[in-house]
Amino acid sequence: MNKEILVDANAFNTRVAVVEDGTPVELYVEQEGSERLVGNIYLGKVQNVLPGMQAAFVDIGLEKNAFLYAGDVFTPGDAYDELENIPETRKISDMLKPGQSVVVQVAKDPVGTKGARVTTHLTLAGRSLVLMPTVEYIGVSRRIEKEDERTRLRKLIKELKPEGMGVIVRTASAGRTKEAFTEELDSLKLLYAEIQKKAKTMKAPKLLHEEQSLLYRTVRDLLMRDVDRLFVNDRDAYNELCEIASVMAPKLKARILFKDSEALFERCEAESKIDKARGGVDRHRRQHRQVCR
Repeated sequence: MNKEILVDANAFNTRVAVVEDGTPVELYVEQEGSERLVGNIYLGKVQNVLPGMQAAFVDIGLEKNAFLYAGDVFTPGDAYDELENIPETRKISDMLKPGQSVVVQVAKDPVGTKGARVTTHLTLAGRSLVLMPTVEYIGVSRRIEKEDERTRLRKLIKELKPEGMGVIVRTASAGRTKEAFTEELDSLKLLYAEIQKKAKTMKAPKLLHEEQSLLYRTVRDLLMRDVDRLFVNDRDAYNELCEIASVMAPKLKARILFKDSEALFERCEAESKIDKARGGVDRHRRQHRQVCR
C-alpha cells in the first residue's frame, strides 16, 4: 500500500490529508485565528451542579460554560478499565460543589449554543507514549500486530509506569528501547508537574496547557514508518515540519518533501472533501459569533 501525507498551508489555513493508494482517508483543517480547544487543559470553576442530569457546568474562561458529566469525573488511582461504571456508582453532587476549582481537559469543541465538553481524565501525548496521570492503566496500540513485540512493550512500560498513572504505547513505539521510553516519559511527567504547579498557584478560570498546532500533530501523530512521503507546498511550513521531525522522528525527516504547487490536493481529488470540511468549520464560527452577540 502506498501511503502519503499532503500538507497544504497558506496564510489562511493549514489542511492535511492522509492518502492511501490515491484515496484520502483522513482530513484535517486548521484555520488561522480559529480556536481549536480539544486537548487544552484548564483550571475551571464549578458554576452549577445538576444532580438530576449527573452533570455540572464549569467556567473555563470561554463565552459558554463547559459541560462535565459524572462519568468524566475521575479520582486518582481509578482503574481505566472500570471508568464506564463510574456514573452508576458515584453521584455528581458528592464529587463536585459550586465554587470548587477543578482541572479539566476539553474532549469536544463547543458547537452552536453548547459549551465544550470536558473531562478530568487528562491525557498528555508524546510521539510514542500517552501519559494518563489520573488513572491506572497500561495499553498497547492495536496497530502493533506482532504479539512478541506487544509483549515486550507491555513489559517495558510496566517497569517504567509511574505509580497511580496510566500509559498507552502508541504505534510509533515499535522497536523503541527502554532508554527512549524513559526519556519521553520523563518529559511527559515534567509537563504534568508544570500543569499541577500552575493549577495550585493560579486562580480559575485559567488555561494551563494548550494543545500543539496541526503541523506539530502531523509529525507527532501521523508521520509513521508506513508513510512513504509527506508533501508540503509552503516553504515556511516545510521548514517547521523538518524542525519538528528532527527532534521527534529524525529517521523519517528525509520523507518530508517540498512541492511548490497550489493544487497539491488535486492529485488525490480531495479538494471537494476539504472544502466541505472547511464549510462546516465556517458555519460553526458564524454560529459561535451569533451566540456571543
